[in-house]
Amino acid sequence: MEKFFNTAGPMKAEIHYCIPSFERIDWDEMQVLIASQKYFLLHAPRQTGKTSALLEMMQALNEAGKYRALYANIEGAQAARNDVEAGIATVCNALVRSADVYLQEKRLSAWLNAEGKAMPAQDRFSALLAHWAGISDKPIVLFLDEADALIGDTLVSLLRQIRAGYAQRPNAFPQSIVLCGLRDIKDYRIHVANGDVITGGSAFNIKAESLRLGNFTETEVRALYQQHTTATGQTFAEAIFVDVWADTRGQPWLVNALAHEMTWKDRSARDRATPITLERYLAARERLIYSRATHLDQLTDKLREPRVHGVISALLSGEQTELLVPHDDLQYVEDLGLIVRKPQMRISNRIYQEIIPRELISVTQDTMVQQQSWYLSRERRLDLPKLLAAFQQFFRENSESWIERFDYKEAGPQLLMQAFLQRIINGGGRLNREYGLGRRRTDLLIEWPVNEAEGFHGEVQRIVIELKLLRGALETVLEKGLRQTAEYADAAQADEAHLVIFNRDAAVSWDDKIWHQGREFQGRMIGVWGA
Repeated sequence: MEKFFNTAGPMKAEIHYCIPSFERIDWDEMQVLIASQKYFLLHAPRQTGKTSALLEMMQALNEAGKYRALYANIEGAQAARNDVEAGIATVCNALVRSADVYLQEKRLSAWLNAEGKAMPAQDRFSALLAHWAGISDKPIVLFLDEADALIGDTLVSLLRQIRAGYAQRPNAFPQSIVLCGLRDIKDYRIHVANGDVITGGSAFNIKAESLRLGNFTETEVRALYQQHTTATGQTFAEAIFVDVWADTRGQPWLVNALAHEMTWKDRSARDRATPITLERYLAARERLIYSRATHLDQLTDKLREPRVHGVISALLSGEQTELLVPHDDLQYVEDLGLIVRKPQMRISNRIYQEIIPRELISVTQDTMVQQQSWYLSRERRLDLPKLLAAFQQFFRENSESWIERFDYKEAGPQLLMQAFLQRIINGGGRLNREYGLGRRRTDLLIEWPVNEAEGFHGEVQRIVIELKLLRGALETVLEKGLRQTAEYADAAQADEAHLVIFNRDAAVSWDDKIWHQGREFQGRMIGVWGA
């Protein structure tokens, strides 16, 4: 049977192409922690392979025969929030069901339905673990998945019950417990029923380590795709891999989802004699971005969180320095997989860079009355002076009311410009975005196929637009902006370059804000626009 690229749920080696989890985590280090009777965390962003890794580790430990290892997903207790009785009951039931499924251990169910019923919720989970350790012929290793999904008093009770039994390990409590989720435990910000906030560390101070499951490496991305080629004979063009890496930076779900789009969602490619070309890849990338798949929907949902908002606003506007963004917030957003911080802080990968502003401007973009045909010449080239003049007028008439609609008002002018451009080039060209913390600018690159039939295989019009906010003297901003625009245009091999400077001073009239001039810089003519 042919295998598939997995985009939902844990990996199953018999039906999915996959990179073994032991090649992506420090398994030797984890075994040392387990042997040392440590309690620790394994965290990683959504859909990076955490559950698959935990299941593989459980299987490996049980096959080795030294421990009795069990995986249990306790996410169901999230709904209980501050109802400790309901929450702990759900956690206990999840553990008992998993013991029955994976270990054929039915004695835990019998205990829970008899003695366990009489136990107060604040002690029941701890007592269940103590009972299991007492009847087990081997030390217990417990993997609790989605631990950070729990909320409020339920999470506090769970962590404190684990801490309460810690001193009795391994004879009367598990030898090792591994909590798995999106975040490090210091980011478990627990709002309890009385309104207090307890950080994870204060409720669970026995953590020995916090390990992170990383993305695929470039080599692993190639190896994953090669599995498909080896199994089916269907090849991927070499040029694809440069874009796959830039678009995903090895994020496992994105890597698999793009491959699934190319090899299965594209029905014509189900004929395995059909090679996967760069053109097919780019089409698959666009379909994935527009699909609003669950992974991408969860990603954009995180943008509403205040801690995420502060970091992403700073990145999109480019106006703040790292020192103005709290370190804990940066670490939290990095743990979610939205940003990387080294060597320079940026949004994690090119697809996320595309999705985040698109999501923030989607309603605005859809309600704009703009037509692509208005800005095309007879030769089907984009008329950028005409387009930017139209944007100036649009910005003058609508910026105040439209920017108020944005959750991310700090980056309002940049987002409004992107919405305007996206509306024009949708379905025809590409809008590439470059932005970062402290850069004080947003770089946009428009790629527009001149011949519709040839697409990106024919002549491509390449236009750079640099966006800056006016801070200080105009001539100073112009001098720096022209140099940056020219450098970006040269690097992008652009045919045309423009610099847009936004003046957000309410005391300045629109007649003074709106202007246009041409400036020559290092032999390149750059259009400069005030807005």
